[in-house]
Amino acid sequence: MFTGLIREFATVISYQNSILTLKAKYRPNIGDSIAVNGVCLTVISLGESSFGVELSSETRSIMAVKNLKGRVHIEPAMKLSDRLEGHIVQGHVDCVGVVKSIEKNQNATDFYITYPKEFFKYIVPKGSIAIDGVSLTINDVAKEHFRLTIIPHTLSQTLFGEYKKGQDVNIETDMFARYIYHMISKEKGLSWEDIDGMMARF
Repeated sequence: MFTGLIREFATVISYQNSILTLKAKYRPNIGDSIAVNGVCLTVISLGESSFGVELSSETRSIMAVKNLKGRVHIEPAMKLSDRLEGHIVQGHVDCVGVVKSIEKNQNATDFYITYPKEFFKYIVPKGSIAIDGVSLTINDVAKEHFRLTIIPHTLSQTLFGEYKKGQDVNIETDMFARYIYHMISKEKGLSWEDIDGMMARF
């Protein structure tokens, strides 16, 4: 599990034969889970100031592989003792979205991001979403895009400050939205009391 709060930028040293090698201040151990642009990966090798992770074919098929260059976001898996300040992020990317437009909005910046229509059911206004591993709140939702409002601090501390129109981004929808939709779709007889009980248990 992750929080969606980026620990630091790592620099891509190489990406070949499904192995991504990164240079970072953070020092993981072999076998650790670490999110790279929001994708949960396992550390398989260590260098003097670098580490390597391996991407399966399934992982490569649902993420923005072409962004594995230059700087990337990294976040190590959270510990049970850690404070949860973002939202619960699994590192299981759902799909790739595209930055449709970027608009200045007073002291913040609005990002409009398009996404595959089949994920509309999981994207909730004022709900949570992770973009390239960054925990964010959805402001508005339309059939083909949603709007995020990014404050200057987030722009300076994440890759959002470098995004341009047409940028591919990794999207992870809210875990609870996915679970609840799955339960409702499988159990046609669920009542609102049942759903309230599920939410209370979470």
